[in-house]
Amino acid sequence: MKLPVLVMMAVAAAVGATMALPAAAGTLTGVVKTEKGKAIEGVLVRLTDDVSGVSESVYTNPDGAFNLATSLAGTLNLRLRIPYYRDTNVTVEMARDDRQHEELVMLAMTGDKEISESLPAAYHFGNLPYQAGDDALFNRYQFQRDCLTCHQMGNPLTRVPRSPEGWVGTIERMHRYLGNFDAELRDQRSEILSAGFDGKPLSVRPQFPLDKSLSQTKIIEYRMEKGIVPHDAAINPDDGLIYTVDQAADHMAITDPETGQTEYVSQSGGGMIYRIYGSVAGEIAVFNGRNGPHSMSLGPDGKYYVTNTSTNSIGVFNPKTKAWEPSFKIGGNAIYPHTIRFDAEGIVWYTLAGSEQVGNLDPKTGEIQLVDLPTVEPGGIAGGTTPYGIDVDPLTGMIWYSRLFGDKIGSIDPDTLDVTEYDSPVRGPRRMRFDDEGILWVTGYSEGTLARIEPREYITKVYNMPEFAEGYRPAPYSLGVNPITQDIWVNENMTDRIYRFIPDEERWIVYPIPLSGTYTRDVDFTADGKACMSNNPVPAAALEGGVLQILCIDANAGPAD
Repeated sequence: MKLPVLVMMAVAAAVGATMALPAAAGTLTGVVKTEKGKAIEGVLVRLTDDVSGVSESVYTNPDGAFNLATSLAGTLNLRLRIPYYRDTNVTVEMARDDRQHEELVMLAMTGDKEISESLPAAYHFGNLPYQAGDDALFNRYQFQRDCLTCHQMGNPLTRVPRSPEGWVGTIERMHRYLGNFDAELRDQRSEILSAGFDGKPLSVRPQFPLDKSLSQTKIIEYRMEKGIVPHDAAINPDDGLIYTVDQAADHMAITDPETGQTEYVSQSGGGMIYRIYGSVAGEIAVFNGRNGPHSMSLGPDGKYYVTNTSTNSIGVFNPKTKAWEPSFKIGGNAIYPHTIRFDAEGIVWYTLAGSEQVGNLDPKTGEIQLVDLPTVEPGGIAGGTTPYGIDVDPLTGMIWYSRLFGDKIGSIDPDTLDVTEYDSPVRGPRRMRFDDEGILWVTGYSEGTLARIEPREYITKVYNMPEFAEGYRPAPYSLGVNPITQDIWVNENMTDRIYRFIPDEERWIVYPIPLSGTYTRDVDFTADGKACMSNNPVPAAALEGGVLQILCIDANAGPAD
């Protein structure tokens, strides 16, 4: 029996409160103003304990006030941040049950260089001299899909001025990841990057509107000191711990939200050499002799099933024993298992990004099936279409997938394995999720869009994500559907923000994130509705502070009194 939404919310809130409340909590209140005494709304107030590695953040209300109920104690760092003002940093001494108040002042930035350097990567990337025209290989949306798929461009690490020759090595490596070995195209892109990242201050001044609900929001961050590429994170419904696979460190990270501490369990074996695209001769990639765990899904047996991108296998992690179990080798010509989901029959489905396939596995028998997808011409310079996102229709059991560089959405009948493909309503369809009503939601990575698809009749509607300066589009990577509210939470990789779409109101709420260089992955939800995700730009040094993390957003933490 399906519980009414209000009952579900009440139960989840009670469970969440039981799990989240510390034995004793302090309260830090304050008011933030300009030098002239004007209140500043929307300031991100971040309190950090360097010992535990945990940070807690809230936003100021229209009166410049904030109210942070915190489990942190001891010598703490308090930082204020908002666009076009300089960060304010102070040290706070707090006992467990302290109540303290701070009157704080922020100074406005001065000078074009200071302002330009403070802007997120999206605005430096958006300033490149793209080619014009829908068919141009280096127009804006092709550039965004080609170059932002794995990492940011335009952050301080990647916007350092270089000659065209200085860009050649980087572009050649990235093009080869896409299965393209054309030296002329490499040189053309190098010229564009050299001309755009010239070190001159930007003139663009994005305006970031503030939703009134921000003052009711809290963000919690957990450091992952051993993280290299912590990818998909999931909250276990049985123990409440956060499980995160690390594609480069080859481990499962287990984070306890109560303590902020993370345990790391290494996956043994690995070391297979493989080609990025089976149909393309050329570069061979070696993934550090590791399995490369990337995406995961919780099976009906209570175990996590993981796509091992380097060994072309499905790994198995048992959270009860905190141990890896023997993997399932996919075999055939399968290359780069990517996103993975379970259906209602206990069969696990996954995309194969490098071999134009979708696969499935019956964990009970070990039987594996591979479905060859129709031949599709890849877009831009890519050597393949990169089958990417995948999910299961909760009403019909049909399997749906996207092809990132093919601009296609497809479905597979799980009984017959028949494939039907459609033109994607958005360019660069990436990850996808169904809501409870059987509506499919898909991110459009190339142009900063969100698609709503009614799969039975394939009726589509596209929503543009907010842009804060004309022509500077966001880059939505993945999304999750809050099981309590059915709101759509969208990861975005270039603006240091997370986006939430409320379908019934067709409106967006945007959450500024504490660290610059933010690049988050798949979204999952706690029992009380917090949206949690890993934060892992590549390399780690691209993230402010250089230490990767898990972050959770509580959109209903309460108002700033």
